Amino acid sequence: MSRTAGTLAIMVGGELQGDPDRSIQGVAALERAGSLQISFVQDERQVSRLKNCRAGAVIAPPRLATAAREACPELTLILTENPQAAFETILDLFQPQRQRPPRGIMPGAFISPTATIGNNCYIAPGAFIGDEVTIGDNCDIHPGAVIQPGCTIGNDTIIHPNVVLYADVSVGSRVIIHANAVFGADGFSYRLVNGRLEKIPQRGTVEIHDDVEIGAGAMADRAMIGATIIGEGSKIDNMVMIGHNCEIGRHNVFASQVGMAGSCKTGDYVRLGGQVGIKDHVTLNTGCQVGAKAAVHKDIPTGETWIGYPATPEGEQKRLVFSLRRVPEMRDQLKQLKKDIAQLTEQLAALESQKPPLRAAG
Repeated sequence: MSRTAGTLAIMVGGELQGDPDRSIQGVAALERAGSLQISFVQDERQVSRLKNCRAGAVIAPPRLATAAREACPELTLILTENPQAAFETILDLFQPQRQRPPRGIMPGAFISPTATIGNNCYIAPGAFIGDEVTIGDNCDIHPGAVIQPGCTIGNDTIIHPNVVLYADVSVGSRVIIHANAVFGADGFSYRLVNGRLEKIPQRGTVEIHDDVEIGAGAMADRAMIGATIIGEGSKIDNMVMIGHNCEIGRHNVFASQVGMAGSCKTGDYVRLGGQVGIKDHVTLNTGCQVGAKAAVHKDIPTGETWIGYPATPEGEQKRLVFSLRRVPEMRDQLKQLKKDIAQLTEQLAALESQKPPLRAAG
């Protein structure tokens, strides 16, 4: 497939600067794009990367046109206020997403006679749908998925291969759950009785609300009582662990390998970097952010950014880091001070020994 730069500019509603007849046959990242491919830049930090750019065309915001032209005078530009959205439109042209599987229940799928399946669904070979399960319209259930008894799934939801929903888990509409994710396993909860660990019953459930996307290998344990909740619109990356009785707010974003112990709560629009660990019964209030690898041991106020181990407010942590960088210098200064004090002590002792003795008054 080939399109001209001019045609692509019209497609995305952009202004063309350069050769309208330049042939474009694909898309690529800026550093890897060749003369027949198109790429994009979004901000000033990326403009310097255009100096060695070999792309046939680049999409950029109008405010960067002059700087982009200075970095690469021969560059063909497509100017638009939202370069990434324009690039995604062109991406769909050259690399369209694969079509969804054909509708229907495929041979080899097991569906309980008491389950209810909505219209226009795809149930793959090897999928298991248990007793009293309810699945809405236009859903995809891929091979190896296990939907245990009593689960409910809304409309337009995609369950990828080998996902496991334990009994009585509820999933909303327009949810995407990627491969090997597990929801509703028992919470990690024991008590010590006569020297032995005794399991605490886990009789609650997991609720995944509408428009959530959950990455491969992620998991959330069922509540002891009540529900572990993942709020509307939240995005959970691969290999995230959410403990029992946690309540995740709306539109949260958790990067890979976040670990959240039991009974934690988050407000809306909370952001957690990769490998953040959160102690049990901690509350992360609305709009707060936590940097990668931080260890959170107490509540974080609304809108604050915390980093570090243990996590503290960003400004405090940075002051600590800058202070630690000065430790070698301060150590050398302390050694020198000790030497100076020793010398001064010796000099004072010598002066004291040279003083004439005091005569008694008579």
